Amino acid sequence: MARSLPSGQTDFPVRRPTVGTAPQLWGSDDEERAGTTVTTTTTHAFWLAGRQETGESTFEVRHPWDDSLVATVGVPTDAQVDEAVEAAVAAVPVFSATPAHVRAAALDHVARRLTERTEEIARLITAENGKPVKWARGEVGRAASVFRWAAEEARRTNGETMRLDTDPGGTGRFAVVRRFPKGVVLGIAPFNFPLNLVAHKVAPAIAVGAPIILKPAPATPLSALLLGELLAETDLPVGAWSVLPVENAKMPALVQDDRLPVISFTGSDKVGYQIMDSVPRKHVTLELGGNAAAVVLADWSSEADLEWAATRIATFANYQGGQSCISVQRVIADATVYDALVEKVVAKVQAQVTGNPADDAVDVGPLVDENAARRVESWVDDAVAKGAKVLTGGTRDGASYAPTVLTELPADAILATAEVFGPVLSLHRVESTDEAFAAVNDSKFGLQAGVFTHDVQTAFRAHRELQVGGVIIGDAPSYRADQMPYGGVKDSGVGREGVKYAMDDFTYERVLVLTGLDL
Repeated sequence: MARSLPSGQTDFPVRRPTVGTAPQLWGSDDEERAGTTVTTTTTHAFWLAGRQETGESTFEVRHPWDDSLVATVGVPTDAQVDEAVEAAVAAVPVFSATPAHVRAAALDHVARRLTERTEEIARLITAENGKPVKWARGEVGRAASVFRWAAEEARRTNGETMRLDTDPGGTGRFAVVRRFPKGVVLGIAPFNFPLNLVAHKVAPAIAVGAPIILKPAPATPLSALLLGELLAETDLPVGAWSVLPVENAKMPALVQDDRLPVISFTGSDKVGYQIMDSVPRKHVTLELGGNAAAVVLADWSSEADLEWAATRIATFANYQGGQSCISVQRVIADATVYDALVEKVVAKVQAQVTGNPADDAVDVGPLVDENAARRVESWVDDAVAKGAKVLTGGTRDGASYAPTVLTELPADAILATAEVFGPVLSLHRVESTDEAFAAVNDSKFGLQAGVFTHDVQTAFRAHRELQVGGVIIGDAPSYRADQMPYGGVKDSGVGREGVKYAMDDFTYERVLVLTGLDL
């Protein structure tokens, strides 16, 4: 059971979990943490209903940069997964009744601890994911912000009241509307933001008092397991959370488990819609892919304008190795600025520093593994074979793929319609705003779009006409504030992330009607 904190106390003291013979995950806070990898010889435990456990089998986590062993991770058995689910179900009435200040304090604690351990956690993200450490630091900061936002929302979520005597039949009646958890949440996280996208599932669930079972991506479980260490320092109820690196082959049974009524999935559209189709009666939130467009219109024409646009496009086509759902994949430029923009974009892309992601100077590291890089290579080769021209890049070295710019991309190339999830962008010339907006909408995806314009009327037109979940004016489509509603339309998914909006997804309204009142 959770303890009540004294009035005014807003955080928990650090409390390391007592786990018997299970190995300590990351060592003491006082140890020096640096270097390219975080390598251990012991098996990393997972978190079952708030305690560390090891299973009967393991898998390896390897560094995308050099394939070195980063960690060995325990896999829960079927019986352990069932135990975690049972504990979560048992925790539903307890957790939902936990005072808001207890949930908020736990969330504040995690935010503080993430901030305190930023460098250590960033190095861990780089080791398991391969993203440059400077981007990894930013991810830790964003995750801390998500937990802070969740703490604030937990404190201010009050429901609403309404008088019902607006009609004669409601005389003397008054309603209170509050939100309650739909039940246990199954959170399925991707590899590309192994901490922050985990935070977007865990923090809102804790904020509303919904137990959550988190399944991290098999390539990148370590950030989620470390987050479990921070959660274990709090006094959240037993069963409120588990972090289970379940094998992908075992996921269909977990997805279809009737005890888990809410599923929050981030990943590919193929897998996401398979999940949704398999559980039509569950509440499923899907944050899927995109092939985000950056539109540069005729009025964005000064030297400073084009420098800014080229810098933002080059940066956000290649950050995270292009492995972001809102990474710039298509650049749609008005003919009046196209030639000047192409020259600047190519120069800015060529200036991206590639190499060892542990180096602070590196902008672009490897993809998550060599198979991902080989797929990107094959898609670019397909485009070139069909007539596309490579202005820069187009080469692979192991798991790394060079930042690449294409022009004259044919409509029948895979890259023209699918999400590349790699450091590749294509440039397209259009003759008008009408043609530009039509090109953005000519996609099965609709996550976000960026529109470089100074015209407020055009900005509102873009908001009205573009079939996407978010329109970013004056910048690349890759901007995301973690408190805003985030998600897409068409094959980019259903539902919205963003702390408050995820909290709504995890809960439902329950009405209390009071009768016989003198109002």
